[in-house]
Amino acid sequence: MKEKIKVAQYGCGKMAVYTMRYAYEKGAEIVAAFDVNPKVIGKDIGEIMGGGKKGVLVQDAKDAAKILQQTKPHACIIETMSLMRDIYPALKVCAENGVNAITTCEEAFFPANSSPKITAELDTIAKKNNCTLSGSGYQDVFWGNLITALAGATQTIKKIKGKSSYNVEDYGIALAKVHGSGLDLQTFDKEIASADRISDAERQKVIEAGNYAPSYMWNVNGWLCEKLGLTIINQTQKCMPQTYKTDLKSSTLGMTIPAGHATGMSAVVTTTTKEGITIEAQSIGKVYGPDEFDQNDWTIEGEPDTQVIINRPATVELTCATIVARLPELIDAAPGYITTDKMAVNNYKNKPLNEYVKSI
Repeated sequence: MKEKIKVAQYGCGKMAVYTMRYAYEKGAEIVAAFDVNPKVIGKDIGEIMGGGKKGVLVQDAKDAAKILQQTKPHACIIETMSLMRDIYPALKVCAENGVNAITTCEEAFFPANSSPKITAELDTIAKKNNCTLSGSGYQDVFWGNLITALAGATQTIKKIKGKSSYNVEDYGIALAKVHGSGLDLQTFDKEIASADRISDAERQKVIEAGNYAPSYMWNVNGWLCEKLGLTIINQTQKCMPQTYKTDLKSSTLGMTIPAGHATGMSAVVTTTTKEGITIEAQSIGKVYGPDEFDQNDWTIEGEPDTQVIINRPATVELTCATIVARLPELIDAAPGYITTDKMAVNNYKNKPLNEYVKSI
């Protein structure tokens, strides 16, 4: 592809600061930007990125359809919310206008096992308009392809155990609230934990109705099983509050979380498979205390046992760099909702992104 990749940015918060800069640095250009926040609408994206003006103003997301038709971007990066039902309007407007779209929405990584109806609908719209929708980010590499690469060096696997932690302060208020940050323990139990104290049949009904709230590893376990060719027999989820010994100030929530209240949550997803391999993956998202930091810890139990621990990964930057590096694969992928297990393993792009696009 000879011309630069033209990108639309949907959601101009904390993550967009990096994705827009990374897109420019990799030879792409931002041609449109959208948000719903009145404080952001009207700003030049250069102000958001922390550099000189780029001549592109953030516009109201309600006008996205018209602007996408005018600017005709090759791809749209969506960075707003964590659940499919919340980002559905953004994905739909892209699909209806034939714009490839990729999102950091965690559920979007493998949404068919938690929001099947929405996924199927978006898949149909994208196919009709010859474009691709997908989800990527930190989990694409550190909870996905890293683990399957290690699995490829293992003779037999009995169990895969994963644990990853991240500071919800880095991702905005929507994510913090999904994790129950700031709630007292009684409210956390009522609004967060109780949702998973149901039978498998009841959970499936909730999923089919489009009302399930999966933790991040719910979709990751589905992705891993798909990539490894495993057949899921059963999958369960348990959410537990995280607390801290002293009060913690949260700039994202705009409050001080009292000691003993939920700073966030730990969610453990356990998946059993027909092949006898169990996947037990835990995500821990919370407002950090001064002694806490991001960690990614995965173990494959079998012959041989293998463990990989990554302390203090730059989770935000890694998420954004992964999304930007995925743009050529997104553009080249078949029409429809295509998860990244169907794409090539993400690799380093040392040349401008357009040089990796084959289909245009």
